Amino acid sequence: MSAYSSDQDLNVTDATGEDAEVDVAINLLNGNVRLSVLWTDAICLRPDDAERVAQALLRAAEHGRRIAETRSARAADTPHRPY
Repeated sequence: MSAYSSDQDLNVTDATGEDAEVDVAINLLNGNVRLSVLWTDAICLRPDDAERVAQALLRAAEHGRRIAETRSARAADTPHRPY
């Protein structure tokens, strides 16, 4: 099972007709955001698609912050036991 959850609203492919895709995903364990360009090393985006990627990154950043804050709060609430 993957710890990453992809943005299901993002459907962006290469503007030149190649099979490249963009994926924005959140690590549900630590809140890190992953930006992937699938099937290639680079991708050309139309302006509207570039904006969609930017919005997906903003959504992921906010979600990641909430995960990280929750994780930090839980760690702070957990009593430390001496060994």
